Amino acid sequence: MGVGMGAKDILRQVASVLPEVAPPERKLTLKRRLIWTGIVVILYLLMGEIPLYGVSQGGGDPLGFARIIFASQRGTLLELGIGPIVTAGLIMQLLAGAEIIRFDFRDPDERAIFTAATKMLTIIVTVVEAAAFVMTGIIQITRVSFEGLLIVFVQLVVATLILMLLDEMVQKGWGIGSGISLFIAVGVSQMIFWDIFSPLTVAGEPYGVIPYVIYALLSGIPINNLFIRPGNYPSILGLIATIIVTIIILYAEGIRIELPVSYAQHRGLRGRYPVKLLYVSNIPVILTSTLMADIMLVSQMIWTRFNPNNSDPILNLIGMYNTTNQTIVPVGGLAYYVTPPSDIFTAINQPLRTIVFVSFMIIFSILFAVIWVEVGGLSADKVSQQLIDSGMQIPGFRRRSSSISILLGRYIPAVTVIGGFFVGLIAGAAQIVGVFGSGMGILLTVDILMNYYQTLMREQIEEVYPALSRFLQV
Repeated sequence: MGVGMGAKDILRQVASVLPEVAPPERKLTLKRRLIWTGIVVILYLLMGEIPLYGVSQGGGDPLGFARIIFASQRGTLLELGIGPIVTAGLIMQLLAGAEIIRFDFRDPDERAIFTAATKMLTIIVTVVEAAAFVMTGIIQITRVSFEGLLIVFVQLVVATLILMLLDEMVQKGWGIGSGISLFIAVGVSQMIFWDIFSPLTVAGEPYGVIPYVIYALLSGIPINNLFIRPGNYPSILGLIATIIVTIIILYAEGIRIELPVSYAQHRGLRGRYPVKLLYVSNIPVILTSTLMADIMLVSQMIWTRFNPNNSDPILNLIGMYNTTNQTIVPVGGLAYYVTPPSDIFTAINQPLRTIVFVSFMIIFSILFAVIWVEVGGLSADKVSQQLIDSGMQIPGFRRRSSSISILLGRYIPAVTVIGGFFVGLIAGAAQIVGVFGSGMGILLTVDILMNYYQTLMREQIEEVYPALSRFLQV
């Protein structure tokens, strides 16, 4: 069954009152879209520099490992980042892919209803997450009163809604690509640049690895300290690991099996359907990281309200915390083991935690990869039907969905598991060795930048050769 008429009418009415960005009256030139994309990036960066009013800026960050995924900045208007947007989008995709709620995406009206439902769910998730952040102590509020809590809550909600509109603005034709992808790539790139070149000092030493190397050579600091720095600060080891991980990901992105395809009505027109090693891309890592962040959030809420002294043995299994320098730090339970060690020294001294964390990343990345293939329309059966519906076939096979599905079934299940294992291992291991921007960040950024490159090349070709536009969209 599809979405009922009553639900459709309700969503139409809700869509009419939700904030919305109108699309441009006609398609903008590539140059103007690049300008608008740049404006969106500048606004995003400015929001990351504006501190939340009424929030302390000191202390550690219990959700630091997940901020790359959510393009967030602690203590600023980007405290929640794109977390609510990503969470709501993934929930709706899962519901639609599993056909729990059916939408006909070929119908513009159905697509509009799906967009409205996603936007409404985003607002709901934003309100819930903002309330959780305020109530659990993840952010340190300087004035603990109803008015103080309300002021911080409103800031979190409004800032996230602004991000939602900026993302919608990019996707509706004012910019290029996806605003969410843009925010993640910009955030990771900013972090990598900061780790390499930042001249600001921490504990009397430059923070960035290159200024630190120059400072160390001039100060006579032992060479050993250049490779691994205490305090999880950027080091030569981290720089080398970043380069190696980037090369590995780029190589893995190029591994694929290309199946020959042809158009049934134009036998001379042939192409190739690629089945990539990273078949489900970075979706498994995003879902796994979201799950880990949710575990941390829920466990902190339970600990704050019901187990602040770590005295309940049952609740201790969910998470045990200590407060250090006004920062809530996990010290036991599930929350402790799904949080990555802060640096390579901690990882070596806590081998069980390290093994459990990496294993958690790998196992759940594989699990989510398998689930996403089924609910995201990427299974052999659904892909074969999509090829048939597009008027394509595989030479040597009958033009039937079942025949093509048998061929795709030889490859898709295998690359799904292997790809999930690969991204989980890279994300977990790279997090421990101190890769700049984190392993998850590098995975996401490489994939995003490659997609942007392909998009820009296609846009340029379409502007220079307008006649090819229709062919490229086939």
